[in-house]
Amino acid sequence: MSERVVITGMGTINPLGHTVAETWEAATAGVSGVGPITLFDPERLKVHIAAEVKNFDPTTVINRKEARRMSRFEQLALVAAHEAIAQAGLQVEKEDPYRIAIIVASAIGGLEKLEENVIIAVERDPSRISPFVIPMMMANGAASLIAMHYGFWGPSFSTVSACASGNDAIGVAWNMVRSGMVDVAITGGSEATVTFTGVGAFDRLGALSRRNDDWSMTPQPFDKNRDGLVMGEGAGILVLESERHARARGAEILAELAAYGATADAFHVTAPHPEGAHGAQAILLALQTAGVSPDEVDYINAHGTATQLNDQAETKAIKRAFGPRAYHIPISSTKSMTGHMMGSTGALEAIFCVQAIRHGVVPPTIHYQTPDPECDLDYIPNEAREWPVRVAVSNAFGFGGHNAILVLRAYQ
Repeated sequence: MSERVVITGMGTINPLGHTVAETWEAATAGVSGVGPITLFDPERLKVHIAAEVKNFDPTTVINRKEARRMSRFEQLALVAAHEAIAQAGLQVEKEDPYRIAIIVASAIGGLEKLEENVIIAVERDPSRISPFVIPMMMANGAASLIAMHYGFWGPSFSTVSACASGNDAIGVAWNMVRSGMVDVAITGGSEATVTFTGVGAFDRLGALSRRNDDWSMTPQPFDKNRDGLVMGEGAGILVLESERHARARGAEILAELAAYGATADAFHVTAPHPEGAHGAQAILLALQTAGVSPDEVDYINAHGTATQLNDQAETKAIKRAFGPRAYHIPISSTKSMTGHMMGSTGALEAIFCVQAIRHGVVPPTIHYQTPDPECDLDYIPNEAREWPVRVAVSNAFGFGGHNAILVLRAYQ
């Protein structure tokens, strides 16, 4: 018999805030985390804006010596995990450490450390390459460091599926808890790709907004005049447990993670399937697994990157999955505020879904001005809305055709 999987802790650090509470307050107020790039000099690039984490000091959680030997995405993950584990009230000494999994995604890993050391090798001397560059750049670094920091001995690894990585990590963790393989899973994602190479490469793909002088109005998901995504960074971590385990230790249950569905477009290395057919199937698989009908869904947190192709394909996927009901479900792209945090975005958006369930408020899609005939659903334009949410769906679609869907619902 499958275990019910519940969420008992959440943590985040992102362009809107350093905690879940700060982030939720900013998101429901429609605050933008976008601004001029400060992490490096972008002068030679055509994109000068990003959604950066502000005033980040990893030594609030990690000692200074250890922090120097970590990349930024690893530091962000540990800070977010600290908040999530504290909220969950997990006492490591009272747990079986072999039954705690750590599944933390990163689509790219420690890009800034790779970039720094390539420059050192080429321009200076290969012998000056840091001996820590490999553990700082590897995508599984965040998961392994969380395990070491807390003494968790269960399965520990990263999922890598581009922008669907965070949802896939949570889905894999959900399956582990659901099957009884582990009692607890620390899961989510972390990313820090606001670097010279990261921004330059994504811009060469034609994916980024270039509104350097009008950054207060970008990105514009689902808007007719959208011109691309804005790079973001940050981490989101959730603590999943079996209902049995959470209740036995008296934990507060925040919500239930009811299902995960995944498919592949098998269509193009970067473009989504133009009809959203396989994304729709992932949604339907998740709903079926959760035992939820399309009519029961109260809110969708969309992938909503603000690229022309993604927003059209996702709108079609939602219509295919929900039929006429699609026009009556509030939908928001919180990337309009956080930017696109790549492999960690899905984790933060799952947190937004939990908060919507708990507070009866759905966050807005800001910067929405001009309706697009191809994107004609209810995208909660510009202002948060009081709205009772019992069941929420979180969409994630990644380069390579990865579709990963989570269904969350109020715990009863």
